[in-house]
Amino acid sequence: MNNAVSVKPRLVVIGNGMAGMRTIEELLKMAPDHYDITVFGDEPHPNYNRILLSPVLAGEMAFEDTILNGRAWYEQHGISLHTTAPVTTIDRVRRQVIAANGTVAPYDRLLLAMGSHPFVPDIEGARLPGVMSYRTIEDVNAMRALPAGAKAIIIGGGLLGLEAAYGLLSQGVQVTVVHRHPWLLERQMDRVGGDLLQRSLIERGLCFCLSSETEAILGGERVEAIRLKDGRLLEADLVVFAVGIRPRKTLAREAGLHCDRGIIVDDTLQTFDPRIYAVGECVQHRGATYGLVAPLFEQAKVAANHLACYGRLRYTGSITSTKLKVTGIDLFSAGDFAGGTGCEEVSLLDPAAGVYKKAVIRDHKLAGMLLYGDTSLGPWLFQLLRNGNDITDLRDHLLFGEPAGDARHGGERAIAQMPDTAEVCGCNGVSKGTIVHAIRAQGLFTVDDVRRCTKASSSCGSCSGLVEQILSSVLGGLYETPPQKRALCACTDLTHDEVRDAIVTRKLLSAREAFRVLEWKAQGGCPTCRPAVNYYVRTAWPIEASDDPQARFVNERVHANIQKDGTYSVIPRMYGGVTTPAELKRIAEVAERYDVPMVKLTGGQRIDLLGVKKSDLPAIWADLGMPSGHAYGKALRTCKSCVGTEFCRFGTQDSTHLAITLEKRLERMWSPHKVKLAASGCPRNCAESTIKDFGVIGVDSGWEIYVGGNGGMKLRGGDLLAKVKTEDEVVEIAEAFMQLYRKEAYYLERTAPWIERVGLDHVKDQILAKPETRKQLAEELRTAIGQERDPWAAALAGAITIHAEPLRATEALP
Repeated sequence: MNNAVSVKPRLVVIGNGMAGMRTIEELLKMAPDHYDITVFGDEPHPNYNRILLSPVLAGEMAFEDTILNGRAWYEQHGISLHTTAPVTTIDRVRRQVIAANGTVAPYDRLLLAMGSHPFVPDIEGARLPGVMSYRTIEDVNAMRALPAGAKAIIIGGGLLGLEAAYGLLSQGVQVTVVHRHPWLLERQMDRVGGDLLQRSLIERGLCFCLSSETEAILGGERVEAIRLKDGRLLEADLVVFAVGIRPRKTLAREAGLHCDRGIIVDDTLQTFDPRIYAVGECVQHRGATYGLVAPLFEQAKVAANHLACYGRLRYTGSITSTKLKVTGIDLFSAGDFAGGTGCEEVSLLDPAAGVYKKAVIRDHKLAGMLLYGDTSLGPWLFQLLRNGNDITDLRDHLLFGEPAGDARHGGERAIAQMPDTAEVCGCNGVSKGTIVHAIRAQGLFTVDDVRRCTKASSSCGSCSGLVEQILSSVLGGLYETPPQKRALCACTDLTHDEVRDAIVTRKLLSAREAFRVLEWKAQGGCPTCRPAVNYYVRTAWPIEASDDPQARFVNERVHANIQKDGTYSVIPRMYGGVTTPAELKRIAEVAERYDVPMVKLTGGQRIDLLGVKKSDLPAIWADLGMPSGHAYGKALRTCKSCVGTEFCRFGTQDSTHLAITLEKRLERMWSPHKVKLAASGCPRNCAESTIKDFGVIGVDSGWEIYVGGNGGMKLRGGDLLAKVKTEDEVVEIAEAFMQLYRKEAYYLERTAPWIERVGLDHVKDQILAKPETRKQLAEELRTAIGQERDPWAAALAGAITIHAEPLRATEALP
């Protein structure tokens, strides 16, 4: 009889954040099979990069892009992950922890990585709905739900507060920052730098109340205003506290561990109980607590070293640097930037250029620095600060680089003379030498390559510019000219263009056949290449190609937008934004019949049914009796229009009729990325045609056609492609343009970057200078669209044919 059981010691981790999981990553490198590991996390998500919440809030990044370790990573390493499972008890006698969901996990070693919680002052109204802190992705989602034009107040002008303010501002929210100090970022900047920063943020649209304190938050069922101590009232639809964090120590204190401001640890990151380690924001070490990621990662490496039983490393504290994650604003500060008695200050100020540099010197050594507007010297100065170098010989040109200019303007010489030990990525502790070695040994050409191989720039991203400069220095001309060959993904050595050419020349009619014939490294591809290859096959052979349902994203498989709570969003098509009373009545009846929680008008002049259950999708499609709006797909989304000459007294052309015609001609068109159209009846441009992928504006002589516009997170005005007289010309050019885009753009490349890559002259040459080519492209698109069926109708037909119960048909949707 075999009674063998695992003899591995059991490691339990409380906290699924960046510090705890970095410790596990380091441990897996040192001792990959040493422990049976169990992780408890409060949130429902796997480990994500909390530093990047600000770009997510600003709309510059998707939450999915912040995931550091997906669930597959935990499974790969045999780690048992419990999400939405906060630990409530640590039983040090029985050596076990108990989670809120009832899970009991015994441990031989315990790692506390519980992080911190936002500090919320005890003032009147602090618990009102609409008052919140800024800490998790759920907070971000709540803030992103605020409509444009709403009023938000950020209490706190520190790093987190300004990042929250910028994120809300990017959504069109009116933002006021209330700060108790006379200038912003008083812990990272002096008055001169703070004033420069404030000026720059005011130019972006932020408002400020400095030297002000909040006395009360006012409202009934929801927040309505705040009252300052000087009596002023500020209206508010949302109030966000960003006034600091506090280490989470209650659980440790209740377990009898020694705590002060945080959980007390020694230089090995052990607590009062030698079986229990602690890292991250919950920790107090030598009297200090840390809220920045770089010291947390340093702690993680030391803790992992001791958990792996190596026992060599010691954590003696960290010298930290600060960066502000607001797009277009460069800030770097470290050490004692304020100076004072016994210090010398060397500064450079150029208010017109918005540049301020300051170095504080004590005993012939750099004690601190502050850089605003131009932070390229940051890594070099920070290295001098950390090493404690004598800078007597550098003093005269300290703020101009060493020795022939800074890394931005002094160029390759400054980068070349930077020592290999110089730290480039403070968050992850990556030196210049590590990056240079990776570039040469692994053939890296881009920042993404370096990020993947070394983790440099993978946390806050502020060192990306320096990584680019190192790439340029090492690669020389190879970096100035993009590499001759960039593979589609890691599964192949072939580029996008080579894959497309092979699909055409070898007549590959399915993604699976392409993977087999082209000798893909990973059988069946990966999430990056499967959708791309499937799209390329269908574009090349629209009549004969086989679609692979598994190569599509979940939204395209169920023909609806999945929401954060697992429900779906359904948007029926309304050509040109025009509907009828009968359609409106039908939509309202469907919303009532299926208890749809929200009915919302979209920016594309459509009606969105939000919160639909997956099981209700086929029945809703059937009851609506309207075509799919394709709001979920890499496809034509909408053609926005104004009323044009039909009703508007300013209209010069019938934009409504043209918009309906364009949308009907192009619906069901699949493309490399989403495509948005617009038609405006006069130069007042009410339909915002100049920020669409394809937009037209009516003028007295006919129509102006604009292409490559983008109104999203990277605003781009469209390029004027042509001026034509008739609606038929507009339609043919639209079809030809879309087909050229479909054939040439890389998968997930919007029209704006495609045009920037191939050049507007190329587009004009293919579409305007060659009428026969234009007609051929238009015909190709009509042929491709002719092979497509409305997906909702197709799904319903499949449900009737295949399943006895139509409501289960969604599991078989193509």
